[in-house]
Amino acid sequence: MGWFGTFIRSDPVIFGTMGASAATLVFVMRMVLEQWREDAEIKPVQPKTQYITQDTEDSLKPETLSTLLGHYNYAIRETSAKIVCDRAVNDGSTMEFLLWGITRPSYEERMKNLRALAVITDPQSLHALHTWKAYAALVRCLELCLDPDQEKLDDETWDEYPLRDMTEKLCLMFICQLIGRYDAEKLIKAKFVEKWLAKQNWGDNDEERRTNFSKYFIQKNNRICEIITCIQNSPAGREALAKSGLMVQSLVTDNDGDDERYAADQFNILISMNMGEIQGDDGRVVARTLHTGLDDQRRRQLHREAIVLNDGTHPVNHDDIIQRNHESPP
Repeated sequence: MGWFGTFIRSDPVIFGTMGASAATLVFVMRMVLEQWREDAEIKPVQPKTQYITQDTEDSLKPETLSTLLGHYNYAIRETSAKIVCDRAVNDGSTMEFLLWGITRPSYEERMKNLRALAVITDPQSLHALHTWKAYAALVRCLELCLDPDQEKLDDETWDEYPLRDMTEKLCLMFICQLIGRYDAEKLIKAKFVEKWLAKQNWGDNDEERRTNFSKYFIQKNNRICEIITCIQNSPAGREALAKSGLMVQSLVTDNDGDDERYAADQFNILISMNMGEIQGDDGRVVARTLHTGLDDQRRRQLHREAIVLNDGTHPVNHDDIIQRNHESPP
């Protein structure tokens, strides 16, 4: 064993052993420190995607929803408000109560129920108002809003629509949305023309009423004109307008179903009412100019700005915007 003792006591072996021991110690310490660092690190908890099912919504009690509506978190408040609105618009008794409320003589009660309808309805739930009761209630509300001291609608220089009462504008907003998505047949059957449109102060005699009505439709650009457009596109609507003295009866019997011919004859009548019988090239120029005005009017109605419905409880998104389909007729 002499040679072995001499070998392990040699300097190269001693230094090599010490070096290997030091390297091993450093490696082990590094692993221990890294493990300790990973264990001591506080990692953020990844949020889990959670979906509220219909069963979860239905299980929420009114007291719980009332508490959530006052929560400090905006997302929770928005979701709670959406659940409340969905429940209200899908509850037949609630809708009937609100529609009954907009037909009350009290102005404050009508306004309160109209605002409630505006809050709970959106483009996805608009079908809830496409009923006979809803159209009849809206027409009745408009009838209660009639102003006996209304000025004559013969001013060509300004549009009186922004100065109309808020209840009228809310009802007309609902009607525009409904006839824009569906049609004006139920509105016509609810006697919108007879009970409200014909009772506007168009003039003192039949000729003046027809003249001012035609001028209003051609020169103005508001929701009333949109409604008139849809009504005039219907044979039943033209019949109602004729019976109310807002257009000539011959247009209904002669041009039933021919909208282009009806529009042309409307302009010819407007020319004869306001400018007399015009013959020759001048008459053709005036007629062509007025027909161009009709085309411009329909183009403006076709590309009318979108309607944005937002009660302020959530940011404006795509679902809040109602825009006319450019492929549909004006």
